[in-house]
Amino acid sequence: MIKLILTRQWNGYPKRSSYLSFVEKREMTLANLNEGIAIKWFAAFNEHHLENLLSLYADQAKHFSPKLKIRQPESKGLVTGKDALRAWWKDAFERLPSLHYQVTTLTANDDRVFMEYIRQVHSEEDMLVAEVLEIVDGKIIASRVYHG
Repeated sequence: MIKLILTRQWNGYPKRSSYLSFVEKREMTLANLNEGIAIKWFAAFNEHHLENLLSLYADQAKHFSPKLKIRQPESKGLVTGKDALRAWWKDAFERLPSLHYQVTTLTANDDRVFMEYIRQVHSEEDMLVAEVLEIVDGKIIASRVYHG
């Protein structure tokens, strides 16, 4: 079986409304739907809208991040469940009010989205980041962050 893979590249964060209307006009395959979840993920994250972000995740979703490993060494970089995700992102949004992700590439297939973006925070150097979202039944069940 051949899986449909979609790739989108931008020089900057896309205008959400124009891109979403483009996505809505295409045939809705799982890859298209997963790409739409990633677009919603970026919108919620960049607006620091915690509940919209959490609504994209399954109740027992797992999240791995090197930053998490540094800030909460006892976690070994992994948190599980919406309560842990809420606490992690709430802390990040409060500590870093200018935190913003500039998406550069999305590659989606039937069960995951590979996202590349630039992490931007005032007074910090930009950081290139890759993140993988694993998606089942329209919900993110796992996310893994990679950066140097």
